[in-house]
Amino acid sequence: MTAGRFLRRFVKIGLGLVLLWVGAVFWLGLLYWAVPPVSTLMLGRWLTLQPVERTFVSLDEISPSLPLAVLTAEDSRFCEHNGVDWDALWDVVEAADGDGPARGASTLPMQVAKNLFLWPSRSYIRKGLEIPVALYLDLIWSKRQMMEVYLNIAEWGDGVFGAEAAAQKYFRKSARNLNAREAALLARALPNPLARNPARPRPGHRALAGQLQVRMVRAAPFTDCLKP
Repeated sequence: MTAGRFLRRFVKIGLGLVLLWVGAVFWLGLLYWAVPPVSTLMLGRWLTLQPVERTFVSLDEISPSLPLAVLTAEDSRFCEHNGVDWDALWDVVEAADGDGPARGASTLPMQVAKNLFLWPSRSYIRKGLEIPVALYLDLIWSKRQMMEVYLNIAEWGDGVFGAEAAAQKYFRKSARNLNAREAALLARALPNPLARNPARPRPGHRALAGQLQVRMVRAAPFTDCLKP
């Protein structure tokens, strides 16, 4: 096989894989209207025979304090943008290092896009793929559904996924019964869920959660998009 033919075949295979991925994103985005979504991390654990704790619950079955805490901590303009906070993204990209943009660039829809269809490591390639997927999901899903999906696929510990499993593991209660302090502790664990334990927070974690509770009070009037 000549080098030219090999290159053409390689390009065709690459384009085929890209089109396959695009089709998967398109159809799964629609399917997840009716079927509980599964993250790539959850799939990876199942494929390697590792346990997964996750009980899918609707947003109505989760204490309002938790979506408020997550919105305030992770994406304060969630109700305003169309999936991507362009101003915040540009600021973070300008300040990024050689490993790629940090978590601070991601809106909740971008994190959902990553969790459902991409890989966790930082890179400009992954960030670039996140953007069109986040725009697509924000177009076809309501803000309530976006938050519901996020709270059911977020990782809150080794093999612990979703608000219900996290509430049961760390506070021995249902997600619907979480109070504001517990919600803040869970939200502040998200940047490093394998190291931060909401049930036994270290001083820094506890301080961040306390600051978040104050911000949650101020942010509450700007969460109309989460109302039924």
